[in-house]
Amino acid sequence: MKENVFDIIIYLFENYLDDEYGFVPDPEAIRTELLEAGFPQGEVSKAFEWLESLTQQPDIRSAAPSFRVFSPEETAKLDTECRGLLIFLEQSGILTPASREQVIDRLMAFRDDEISLENLKWVVLVILFSRPDEETAFARMEDLVYENMPVLFH
Repeated sequence: MKENVFDIIIYLFENYLDDEYGFVPDPEAIRTELLEAGFPQGEVSKAFEWLESLTQQPDIRSAAPSFRVFSPEETAKLDTECRGLLIFLEQSGILTPASREQVIDRLMAFRDDEISLENLKWVVLVILFSRPDEETAFARMEDLVYENMPVLFH
């Protein structure tokens, strides 16, 4: 069983983070549950570190439109489809320039993992959930993730 950090983050989001009642169990209890479920300890630790880093990101607000040039490292990690989705999400108002940068930063933190379009959608969803005042964008992104609606961009 090859579980990776993405699988753990998705599991945590679906089971704990998106809890409409606001109940969050003890992090150590969650770690124990993940280990008992067969997730590797190293991957569990990386997932918790990744989630904790969301609270340490500076909240940059920008109302000005921006132009983004992807670095060679980003281009190597994010294929054309992923980059296209990021641009589409920003142009459609789901991502702001600041949230786009946070998404790219958190994707680049997955050093050994390949970034699929599905993984990108989940990272966007988790980041929007963690950002204050992003309820509308989160709801729109949630539709893309859970309903697996095809995304068309030109």
